[in-house]
Amino acid sequence: MLTGSHRSERVGACTDCRRYWGKFRAEEIDAGEIADVNNQLVASVGTCSVMGTASTMACIAEALGMTVPGGASPPAVTADRIRVAEQTGTEAVRIARERLTIDRILTPAAFENAMRVLLAIGGSTNGIVHLAAIAGRMGYDIDLAELDRMGRDTPVLLDLKPSGDHYMEDFHHAGGMATLLRELKPLLHLDALTVTGRTLGEEIERAGPGFRQEVVRTRDNPIYPQGGIAVLRGNLAPGGAIIKQSAAHPRLMEHEGRAVVFENAADLANRIDSDDLDVTADDILVLKNIGPKGAPGMPEAGYIPIPRKLARAGVKDLVRISDGRMSGTAFGTIVLHVTPESAIGGPLAYVRNGDRISLSVARRDLTLHVSDDELARRAQQTPVVAPTADRGYRKLFLTTVNQADQGVDFDFLRAAETRGKVPGNGA
Repeated sequence: MLTGSHRSERVGACTDCRRYWGKFRAEEIDAGEIADVNNQLVASVGTCSVMGTASTMACIAEALGMTVPGGASPPAVTADRIRVAEQTGTEAVRIARERLTIDRILTPAAFENAMRVLLAIGGSTNGIVHLAAIAGRMGYDIDLAELDRMGRDTPVLLDLKPSGDHYMEDFHHAGGMATLLRELKPLLHLDALTVTGRTLGEEIERAGPGFRQEVVRTRDNPIYPQGGIAVLRGNLAPGGAIIKQSAAHPRLMEHEGRAVVFENAADLANRIDSDDLDVTADDILVLKNIGPKGAPGMPEAGYIPIPRKLARAGVKDLVRISDGRMSGTAFGTIVLHVTPESAIGGPLAYVRNGDRISLSVARRDLTLHVSDDELARRAQQTPVVAPTADRGYRKLFLTTVNQADQGVDFDFLRAAETRGKVPGNGA
């Protein structure tokens, strides 16, 4: 969608929505101004005007070779979008006639290209879940350790909210994905096939030379020196967790604090705004039971709000941890996708108020400072009973859905035979 304007400030859904809502919770602005902002956040039809999940997946789809070139960035109301639609129809007919099958496009090389793009655009953390699900249906597993390794030499180049300052329409005017892919060229598999029947490298060349613009940075002048997403491990997340480091507060990237625990979304809603909540700006908020089976459905509840008493005091960020997801439009020092989730007995289930937790993004570490013996005692004292259902779709879901690292997909929809990990398949 296009952007709007509030009191001469350019605004767009939904990063600015969250920013203004934070101001409202902190009582910095009143209900009248919130209403005025709300009227400007959605200036046209379309998806969020920042690098939310929709924009992220559009960019990833183009990087995978699964859309026509230039399909990721045109605003919904433009003639460019109509041209993309027409070209898509033309290509669909050609693909059917030539019998170009999806397995020739969704190769390990294509997935690695998509991972590079996800890191370079400061993309939504949801992109990892979706990529893992797509890869699983093709018989591949996304190697989170390799994704993190790639992130160390794939800087964020796209100056776009929430990691930067611009909006999707600016990215489109700057040349869209062609401009980004041209800058990423040395890191990409240029021989990966696309739906046009041409390779990614050929499509980059067909896009022509670049031009002067300020939205896509060079690799020598990134907006963030590493990839937007980092993968964490430790005794609190033995199967991994992630953080959108490009949208986090630098001061909190190395932090140890006291856990303030919410058992589920209802508990959070009931207590987060209470003046009696025992919480300080140095604490770490922990939200349990919002993972794939716990919620169920892994909702975007990981963007835990700043407790109202702290918001009023001027606190803008603090470390937050959960087994859930958050919108790509969100920002803050927020650890997500903790695996295994609390609802199936992951270590997160046994965190208690007052426990010490340390986060080190530099070391990619997430540690609960509780001994193994004490965790075992807690597990025996209050064992976790995984959620169940007697019949229907809920039973199907709870019985077969897998964890975040495999895409929160039904296990029976994954390919019957695993073909390996990506990266790491000789792509």
